[in-house]
Amino acid sequence: MPNLGGWEIVILVGVLLLLFGAKRLPTMARSVGQSARIFKGEMRGLREDTPAPTVNAQPPTPTAALPVVAAETDADRAKGQVA
Repeated sequence: MPNLGGWEIVILVGVLLLLFGAKRLPTMARSVGQSARIFKGEMRGLREDTPAPTVNAQPPTPTAALPVVAAETDADRAKGQVA
């Protein structure tokens, strides 16, 4: 993304003044700042909610073994045999 220089910022502010007027720009900037602050706080809260990975954690053991099912092959289907 290209950097904005001095003239680009001046032109951008001029266009915003023409579009929204001088009275609405401070309120819009204030609401953008509040939204950014809320978003930042929520992201910080999400980071705190995620559990930290433990180094010596063992994977959970399954409570019941799954039954073994034989796979049906094309040759079995052709013969009409199903395991």
